[in-house]
Amino acid sequence: MVLVDEANAKVSFVGGSFAHHQNPVQAVIERRSSRAELEALKEGEAGFSEVTFLAPISAPVRNIMAVGKNYVEHASEFDKSGFNATTAAAAVPAFPQLFTKATTSLAGPTDDIVFDPEHTSSVDYEGEIGFVIGAECRNVAAADAMSKVFGYVALNDVTARDLQKNHAQWHLGKSLDSFCPLGPWIATADEASPATLEVKTWINGELRQTGRMTDLIFDVPTLIATLSKAMTLLPGDIIATGTPVGVGVGFTPPKFLKNGDLVRIAVSGLGELNNRVRTA
Repeated sequence: MVLVDEANAKVSFVGGSFAHHQNPVQAVIERRSSRAELEALKEGEAGFSEVTFLAPISAPVRNIMAVGKNYVEHASEFDKSGFNATTAAAAVPAFPQLFTKATTSLAGPTDDIVFDPEHTSSVDYEGEIGFVIGAECRNVAAADAMSKVFGYVALNDVTARDLQKNHAQWHLGKSLDSFCPLGPWIATADEASPATLEVKTWINGELRQTGRMTDLIFDVPTLIATLSKAMTLLPGDIIATGTPVGVGVGFTPPKFLKNGDLVRIAVSGLGELNNRVRTA
């Protein structure tokens, strides 16, 4: 595990009991370890170019939770795409549309996105900002919800649109192995804020998406209040907040991912994902 100094493009290695832990960031969250405690365990440093970043949470405690159609323009483009088999009365939902991605969909920030073209022929990208729950909680009021956030992370909610449509639900088409690139790090809540977070997505260098967290239909407090009313949220839960307009299915004709494509997603203060597409 490392502490990240983005401004100087370097990392510090954390030793102690975290050095050989199989899921060290999850342990930090569960133990509520302070930055000062981790700083005291530093054992050397290295530049970004000298290390390979992995997914910051190496084994999610359970499925990654996610929100569909949470930007107005994306809700409209998806509703018009012909791939929405769960259309509600209005393109813009009145309540958060929630689904999950299997834990086995997790991938690192530079891992390949891999799929079999005989299984799916319409794989799409969705650059998103996720947040991570820091404390077990239930029935949280929206006014108190931000105190339950450990931090924020960049992710790609990769989606097989044909599976999403054919099965009339979202879980299967979003849960293929490698369909949730995550990282390269988590910025803690005292270092990042929804007021400043912006996500951008490029495909082979072409800018496709730009969205700010302040433009969400359902903001972080609303999502925490909604989810925690139905279930206990756990430390380390990852919740993806939705993708802005500009996904492949929104173009005419659609611009789905193909072998060799490079998907780059950057979130201000949260680093970048750079994932190459490979067909199996």
